[in-house]
Amino acid sequence: MTHPVDVHVGKRIRHRRWLVGMTQQQLAERVGIKFQQIQKYETGANRVSASRLWDIADALETPVSYFFDGLNEGEEVKPSSSIPADILGDKEALDLVRSYYAIPEAQRRRLFELARVLSDVA
Repeated sequence: MTHPVDVHVGKRIRHRRWLVGMTQQQLAERVGIKFQQIQKYETGANRVSASRLWDIADALETPVSYFFDGLNEGEEVKPSSSIPADILGDKEALDLVRSYYAIPEAQRRRLFELARVLSDVA
């Protein structure tokens, strides 16, 4: 039986890895383990030790606290009903986020404001 915190941390590892455009194999090589172990971490099948999580955070260039964002006393925070629970699990949403951050900052702010106005209209 997997613990909800292990599942949450695994999802956050996967999301961060996708955001930086890294494969499981690349992450595993940077951390010094087999990619199958990364698969097990990402599904929550295996618990990530503190030192291994530190290495993963270093490889993904993010603070360790990133992996616990969204937890409330050991349980995942319930998302609002209009947003899917695993938004970054959707490849289209992930591609959209990557594309958004590839846009220069000034243009990105303008695009954000346009999206905000359009969402208010809908």
